Amino acid sequence: MGRPELSKNRSMAIMNAARQGGYAVPGMCCYNIESIIATVRAAEAAKSPAMVLLFPWAIEYANASLVRAAADAAHNAKVPVSLHLDHAQTPELVRRAADIEGAFDSIMCDMSHYEKEENLALTRELVAYCHERGIAAEAEPGRIEGGEDGVAETVDLEAVLTTPEQAEEFVATGIEMLAPAFGNVHGEYGPRGIQLEYDRLESINQAVGDRVRLVLHGADPFTEEIFKNCIKAGVSKVNINKGMNKHYAAVQEEMRGKPLTSVIEAGTDRMQAAIEQYMHWLGSAGKAA
Repeated sequence: MGRPELSKNRSMAIMNAARQGGYAVPGMCCYNIESIIATVRAAEAAKSPAMVLLFPWAIEYANASLVRAAADAAHNAKVPVSLHLDHAQTPELVRRAADIEGAFDSIMCDMSHYEKEENLALTRELVAYCHERGIAAEAEPGRIEGGEDGVAETVDLEAVLTTPEQAEEFVATGIEMLAPAFGNVHGEYGPRGIQLEYDRLESINQAVGDRVRLVLHGADPFTEEIFKNCIKAGVSKVNINKGMNKHYAAVQEEMRGKPLTSVIEAGTDRMQAAIEQYMHWLGSAGKAA
């Protein structure tokens, strides 16, 4: 089954509805079939839209096999669920992913490790490549510091907070989704703790929020109150990684030596419960009813 044309793109239909409805959609960072199934089951149980997120690692590890399984699960869900590739950090990976037929609904063309002008030029080129295949595109103006499992770290690079002017420049590349840097961090926040600049996020939303959907990265340790503040400031999608995957790891430790099928099923159930909690916090629960 081919992709719908860009005007009927699954990811954008989900995110546009979130912006209009004043809630955010959970983007669940999945590494295995269990987390993919947990995301779809949670979406159906909570009557919530959702996005399954894979990293390029999934393609490097299993070629298109895990991608196709994720696409099958997402696109056959009883509620709106799309498949997104997060942090594709080379032009080659973006093109390779975009060429997998009937798979990704959206791709993050993350060239943030390049300097600004090269980031812009590469993003513009890759956005066009994605659009030709009916795929929506995300980019990261500025640079969100840190790293997470399956993504090349930017810890050696200086964090660069996004300005409204930079956001405008990236909107001009044709992207549909923008991931602003406003104090958020990939991975651990460290001793300084969470220090978000909501005024910066609001100013970016005022500048470009009518044309692109804003995406929150680095949200794992956030509370319900922080999520609500970010949504109020314009965020329509929230990426979650450890907030789901740590539960699977915990089950593996707790059930060491038990039959593998029971460990897999228990891990899936534990992740599903965590995802449903996020859906209630983000306000997306019940929105697909």
